[in-house]
Amino acid sequence: MTEQARSSRTDLAVAGTTSAVRARWFSVLADPTRLAILTLLLDGPHSVGELVTKTGVPQSRVSNHLACLRWCRFVTADRHGRRVVYTIADPRLRHLLDLADNLLADNAEHLATCHRIGPDWV
Repeated sequence: MTEQARSSRTDLAVAGTTSAVRARWFSVLADPTRLAILTLLLDGPHSVGELVTKTGVPQSRVSNHLACLRWCRFVTADRHGRRVVYTIADPRLRHLLDLADNLLADNAEHLATCHRIGPDWV
């Protein structure tokens, strides 16, 4: 095998790994409840109880989503006595979600006609 062929094979493996990692990262954002939680946290720190009240989602589900967001480093948690307060880990997330909203605004009607992701999101 030539050096160029080895290099090309390595580039493909790295690209595949990068794509898989990127897809996994975006899958965290693919859940409506997690997006709602992140949107609330962009406005400031919240406890689980506050997020339950504002989202209307049961406490166990909010806690599970927060565990995911924390593990994936989207949020941080600070304990204040018995109360745990969550905040956004990286302020660049606001820019990403704003950009997504702008892209969505330009494509919402077209996305609504997509049958591959299902009509349940509309």
